[in-house]
Amino acid sequence: EVIDRFYAGEDIMLTEDEAEQPMYPNQYVMMISNANDKKSALAKFKNHHEPLQAVVTKNIPDWKIDARNKEQAFAIDMLMNPDIKIVSLVGRAGSGKTLLAIAAGLQQTIGLRSDENHYSRLIVSRPVQPLGKDIGFLPGTMEEKMLPWLMPIQDNLKFLMGDRTSLEMYMEKGKIEIEALTYIRGRSISNAFIVIDEAQNLTKHEIKTIITRIGEGTKIILTGDVEQIDNVYVNETSNGLAHAVESFKEYPIAGHMTFKKGERSELATLASKVL
Repeated sequence: EVIDRFYAGEDIMLTEDEAEQPMYPNQYVMMISNANDKKSALAKFKNHHEPLQAVVTKNIPDWKIDARNKEQAFAIDMLMNPDIKIVSLVGRAGSGKTLLAIAAGLQQTIGLRSDENHYSRLIVSRPVQPLGKDIGFLPGTMEEKMLPWLMPIQDNLKFLMGDRTSLEMYMEKGKIEIEALTYIRGRSISNAFIVIDEAQNLTKHEIKTIITRIGEGTKIILTGDVEQIDNVYVNETSNGLAHAVESFKEYPIAGHMTFKKGERSELATLASKVL
């Protein structure tokens, strides 16, 4: 009956006595009926004095992206909420972290619903950390040097935008920027939607440097998989991503989601489990 009342729009509170574990702001809950396991409701917890909020946004309309599982629905809800300034998404390879982050960024910078465009540009970056042996210095300008590192991001952008011409057009207009993290110190980035991919390869010091660059009206998304670390100086617990998740969890402007399911392909999901 609590679920029925929740769907009817009544205020449902989660008191401290009812919570089996310490609850944090922007923690998502799934209410399951005692009588019927199939009957459930997804909600977001703010604090013990405010009612649970319904999860409103479960898709990214202009890019035809729908949540395939509840973790993705929760992540989209956080990514599309301008009040949450820092979102961390952690999950195995192929769970949709980077795709959702970039799609939500595109939706809120160049989306068709102009009243929802809260940001003037989308900035995407990732640490330059090779897997295996490095191939040495790369020739060319900074853009050309960064190209191999940013191919995974280009893959996602191409997947979302279809043809390359629109991507290049937006990059020329300055709506989409692909950045090297090396040169971020000293910058102040306002009114942007920033996605830092593979954040598990950053140290605590690097993550602090990046997050302290954030100006007014900017939202930052950290994505990564703490099981796949290529940086020899950090491990599963000492990396910058885990450090940021742990340090921000008590604050209402931060949100975190751990993805459980891989959605890239049957093979990728199996590989992440058995190999």
